[in-house]
Amino acid sequence: MSDPLPPPYPPDDERLADIETYLTVRLMYVRQARAAEARRREIQQRTAPPPPPPYLIQRGLDGHPHTGGRPPGHVRTRGTGAAGVSEQAARRALADRIDACAVCRPDTELGVIDG
Repeated sequence: MSDPLPPPYPPDDERLADIETYLTVRLMYVRQARAAEARRREIQQRTAPPPPPPYLIQRGLDGHPHTGGRPPGHVRTRGTGAAGVSEQAARRALADRIDACAVCRPDTELGVIDG
């Protein structure tokens, strides 16, 4: 049979008071660290950028109302070099006979049928 473990703390009051002080200070540091982390998370959530628009309109060179004065090339799902637009704006652009991208097929995703 093994020897019993010694008590975890010393039996005298002076050393127990020292341990209590040490643990109180450590607890204070833990609480401060948790509060700082909560503040950091809150700031990060408030300053997070909004998600990108689900559809894009590739811009051309001259004036057109859907693309801020430049004619649209194609309506696309997410990609590069295109202005972000809402689902409703993408549907309007397709209804106004702006071509859908043949690769990403936003017209199919939106349920817009040519005709």
